[in-house]
Amino acid sequence: MTASTACLGHPRIGLQRELKRASEAFWSGRLTADQLHDVGRDLRGRHWSAMKAAGIQHIPSNDFSFYDHVLDTAVMVGAVPQRYRDIEDPLARTFAMARGLQDRGRGVDVEALEMTKWFDTNYHYIVPELERAQSFQLDAGKILREVQEARALGIETRPVILGPVTFLLLSKVVAAAPAQVSPLDAVDALVPLYEELLATLAANGVGWVQLDEPCLTVDLDARTREAFRWALRRLSSVPTRPRLMLCTYFGALEENLEIACEAGFEGLHVDLVRAPTQLESVLRGLNRGMILSAGVVDGRNVWRTDLDQAHGLVRRAVRALGAERVVVAPSCSLLHVPVDLRSERKLDPELKSWLAFAAQKLEEVRALADAAESDVGQGFVFAGSRAAVEARRGSPRTHDAVVRARARDITPALLNRGAAFSVRSRKQIERFGLPAYPTTTIGSFPQTDEVRAARAAWRAGTLAEDAYQAFLRAETRACIAKQEALDLDVLVHGEFERNDMVEYFGEQLQGFAFTENGWVQSYGSRCVKPPLLFGDVSRPRPMTRDWATFASSLTKRPVKGMLTGPVTILQWSFVRDDQPRAETCRQLALALRDEVNDLDTAGIGMIQVDEPALREGLPLRKSERAAYLRWAVDAFRLATSGVRDNTQIHTHMCYAEFGDILGAIAEMDADVISIETSRSKMALLADFGRFAYPNQVGPGVYDIHAPRVPSVDEMEELLRRAATVLPGERLWVNPDCGLKTRGWPETEAALRNLVQAAARLRATG
Repeated sequence: MTASTACLGHPRIGLQRELKRASEAFWSGRLTADQLHDVGRDLRGRHWSAMKAAGIQHIPSNDFSFYDHVLDTAVMVGAVPQRYRDIEDPLARTFAMARGLQDRGRGVDVEALEMTKWFDTNYHYIVPELERAQSFQLDAGKILREVQEARALGIETRPVILGPVTFLLLSKVVAAAPAQVSPLDAVDALVPLYEELLATLAANGVGWVQLDEPCLTVDLDARTREAFRWALRRLSSVPTRPRLMLCTYFGALEENLEIACEAGFEGLHVDLVRAPTQLESVLRGLNRGMILSAGVVDGRNVWRTDLDQAHGLVRRAVRALGAERVVVAPSCSLLHVPVDLRSERKLDPELKSWLAFAAQKLEEVRALADAAESDVGQGFVFAGSRAAVEARRGSPRTHDAVVRARARDITPALLNRGAAFSVRSRKQIERFGLPAYPTTTIGSFPQTDEVRAARAAWRAGTLAEDAYQAFLRAETRACIAKQEALDLDVLVHGEFERNDMVEYFGEQLQGFAFTENGWVQSYGSRCVKPPLLFGDVSRPRPMTRDWATFASSLTKRPVKGMLTGPVTILQWSFVRDDQPRAETCRQLALALRDEVNDLDTAGIGMIQVDEPALREGLPLRKSERAAYLRWAVDAFRLATSGVRDNTQIHTHMCYAEFGDILGAIAEMDADVISIETSRSKMALLADFGRFAYPNQVGPGVYDIHAPRVPSVDEMEELLRRAATVLPGERLWVNPDCGLKTRGWPETEAALRNLVQAAARLRATG
C-alpha cells in the first residue's frame, strides 16, 4: 500500500480571478446573488475535479469563501454582532460584516468588523467580534451544501473547519472593560456547537473532517493549553463522528505536541517545510494507530520542491509508521500560491522550470506519495525537480558579486541619521511650517477604469509611450489640484503609474521577474501578484524621482516621495529560498537607500517608506523574534538614514497588532508613522501611548477598505480619543491606508470630512 495524498485547501479566486470579478460585480449591482452563487459553484467544482484528476484523495471542501474563512466560521457559529442582525439577507449580512454597509436612503450605516493578518502571511482575515456572554447557534448549511455539491460530481470531500480554540484566539471581545474578558471565556459555550456539527456531518455520511488549529504552533500560556486539551478531547469523544485530522501549520508544535497527540484524533498534520526538524519528535509522540499527514510541499512559496529532500522526510515517516499511516500533503493551504503555472506564457523558460504553482504542487504531492515505499524517487516529476534544483544552484542569474560585496561592506554608521529626532524635528518644523494636526493621505489615489485601461493599452503596445506618459502627467496634475481644493496640508502624487506597491518597484530592480496570472488573495476581492525575487537585488537607475519632482513642481505645498520599504518588498514577493531572508533584505535596503538619497538630493523634503509588512514577518515563536526584528529594523534604517536632518522620513503600517514590537518600531526612528486605527476605534493607538512612543504618529481616522464615508463627527471623535493618548502636537490626520481601490466621489467626500475634523481640533485644541 502506498501513502495517501491530501490538499489542505485550494486557491479560491480562480485562474482568471473569476471570484474577484463576480464579487465586485455583485457589490456594484451588476450581478445578482444567484449569479454570484453560480460563479462560486463553478469554481468549487472546477477545483475539486482538478484535485481528483491530480490524484489527491483527501480533497477539501468548505475552504472556499466569498470573502474570508474566519468570517464564515463566525457566521457558522452565530457570532453575528447585534448591529448586523437587522440585515435579513444572509449574503448581504456577511458582506456587511466584512466591508460595512452604507445606504443613507434606507437609513443603514454599519461599520465593518476589524481586519488583521492571518498569522505571518499577507492574507487578511476578518476579526470575529464576541460579546461578554456570547451565545452561539450552529448553521451548518454552507458545509453541508458543499459536501452535496461535490458528491454530485462523484467526489467525496474532507470538510475544512477552523477549530474552536483557534477561532476564539483570533477573536476579540467587545465589553466595557475588554482587557478583563478573554475570548476563551466562551470556550464552554462554543465547543458543544462543534460537537453538534461533528454529529451532523457524521449523520450526512462525511468520513473525514480537517480541524485546523494553527494556534498550536505558537507560544501558549497555561490557560490556553488547558483550553486546547479540554476542547480537543471533548470533540474526540463525540459518540458518532467522522474521523478527525488535527491540522497544524506555519511552525513546529514543540511543547504543544503532547496536546495534539493526546487529543484522541485519528490523524495529525504537521508543517515539515517550516519545521522539518520536528519530524522525529512527532514520530515518537504519535499515539498508536494515529495517521501522520506530512506537509512536505511548500504551500506558501512558488519554488519547485526539492523532491529528493522531501522524499527523505516521507521515507523516514513510512519506515517508522508504515505507508498506510502516512499522508503526503502541502505544508498548509494552497490559498497562498497562484493556481496554475501552465497559464504563464511569457516567463523565461529557465526561470519557469524552477517554479510550481498550486496545480504543480499537487503533482509533487502525488509523486512523493507514489515513491513513499521506494528508496529513490523515479519518474519525470523527480527528474524535473533535480534539474531545477541544480540549475538554480549554479545559475549566474542568481548571483551578483558587486551586490554581495556592497552588502558585506555595510557599517553601523550607515544605519544612523545625522541627529536625534528632537533635533531633526525642530529643523523640519522650520522647513515646512505645518499647522497643528497636519492632514495628508497614505499615498495612492483612485485607480479608475480609465487609468487601468490606459496601462493595459500601454502594456499591450496599443498606446504609445509618449501618449501614456502624457496621460499619467494629466492624472497627476488633476490629483494635485484636487488635493489643494480639499485643503490637504501634505500632498502625494497619486501613484497612477504604479500597478502595485511592490510589483512597481520589482519591475525596476535587478533580481525580479513577473508573472501574468500569478495572483493570490490578500483579502476579500483584493488580489495581488507577488513578484518572483529570484536573484541578487540592485537598482540600475532612479525609480520615483521624476514623478516626485514633477508633482512638486505643481504646488507650493509639500509633496511626499513614496517608496515601499525593504521588509515589505521582501514579504510581499515570492522570495528566493536559497539564501537567508536577512541577506536578501539587506540587498533591498541598499537599493532603496540609493533611491531615498536621490529624492533627498532632488529637494523632496518628505519621503515615505512604507513598511506595512514589518509586523507580518514577525516569527510566531517569541524565541525567534529578536533576531528577525534586528535585521528588519536595520534594513529600514539602512534605507532611510542617508538623508539630511530637515528631510522628514515617514513610514506606514496597517492591519496588525503593534504592542509587542513597539520598541522595534521606535528603533526604526521614522519621523512620522501612520497606522491603521479606525476599525479598532483607536484601540491600537493605546499601545503607542503606554509605550510613550517618542516620534510623530498619524492614526488612521478613515477606513478605506469599507465602501462608506465616515462623518466629520465620527472622525473628530477618533481624533479626540487619539489626543488623550498622545500630545496633539505629535499627531497627524490621515486615512488608514492608500485610496487606490476607492472611487473618486467617496474619496473626495471622506477627505473633505477629514479636513473639517482636523480644523475642529485646531480650533478647540
